[in-house]
Amino acid sequence: QVQPVESGGGSVQAGGSLRLSCATSGFSVIGNCFAWFRQAPGKEREGVAILYTSGASPSYADSVKGRATISQDKPRKTVYLQLNALKPEDTAVYYCAADDARYCGGLSWYRSDKYSAWGQGTQVTVSS
Repeated sequence: QVQPVESGGGSVQAGGSLRLSCATSGFSVIGNCFAWFRQAPGKEREGVAILYTSGASPSYADSVKGRATISQDKPRKTVYLQLNALKPEDTAVYYCAADDARYCGGLSWYRSDKYSAWGQGTQVTVSS
């Protein structure tokens, strides 16, 4: 099965920024949705943001709204998650997920069970 591939994680101080990348070369640039999730130790996986290749407006978790931007470079087949004003509570493994837009997205886009393709994750650590 085709999987997205994340990169760009690292360690930053609170207030800093990171841009995570998700290579989606095995996926069509139409008819899909791509989402970022994160999972901190001892916590459930949390939906962070979703992008629709149809061009519909993205959605964000309340915890990152105003600090995160999800975008896509279609020629490069890459989805990005720009994270600004990072906080220690943003520390987690960040995962890129994908699926056909008929199954993911909508009001329950944040549910991890709506996505069939997952990357291996990239660690983001924010120190205070």
